[in-house]
Formats: sequence, C-alpha cells, structure tokens
Amino acid sequence: MSFFDKIFGGKENTPERKSFWKKIESEEDLAKAIETSYHHKVAIFKHSTRCFISKTVLKNFEKEIDNLDQKLDLYYLDLLEYRSISNKISQDLGIRHESPQLIVIEDGKIINSASHEDISVSQIT
Repeated sequence: MSFFDKIFGGKENTPERKSFWKKIESEEDLAKAIETSYHHKVAIFKHSTRCFISKTVLKNFEKEIDNLDQKLDLYYLDLLEYRSISNKISQDLGIRHESPQLIVIEDGKIINSASHEDISVSQIT
C-alpha cells in the first residue's frame, strides 16, 4: 500500500462500516427507511467513498454517534455505487444533493439536514 493510500484510503483499505448502519442499496430500502420515520426519527448519511472530506466527516460522525442514547435508525448510502437512489432522495424529498450529507427524517419529511463539516449528532437531537 502506498503512502498516499494510507493517508487518503486506498481501495484495498476500505474499512467495514460500524454495525449500527443499515445500508440503502435499493429503492425498497429507501422506502423502508422513510416508512420507519413514521415510528421514530431516521437519519441517512450519504457518503462518497472516494472523497477524503466525506471519509473524515463519516469517521467523526461515527465517533459521535457511539454516545447517542436516542432511538434512531441510521442509514448509509454509498453515493458512487447507488447514485440513482441519491437522485431519488433529492427528487422525492425535495432536497438538493450534497456529499457528504446527513438527512434526518421524521413522519416522512425532512426535519433537518447538513453537509460537509456541519454534519454532527446535534443535527439529529
């Protein structure tokens, strides 16, 4: 592994996501996330696996979320793999696409969102 891969994360150094993430890999997964929001808040983290900023924000968010006591389902969307689903989120929920982006949904509607360095657990609570 090269020096730059160690710093910026090469393809072969892709860490496993934390166990609390539920992946969104289909329109059905997205529909399930939105349906769940009628029972309690959900958050969708839209992540670009090739972006250093997105990797850093995700890592920091995961550290923060470990200390959250609130009932919440956390969804993870790989933007590069599932761009069409990201587009559907933008279209169906009326939000501009950003990356990285955290979208908090309750009762089927966006109640908060943040992007880049503004992403934190405080967006959820």
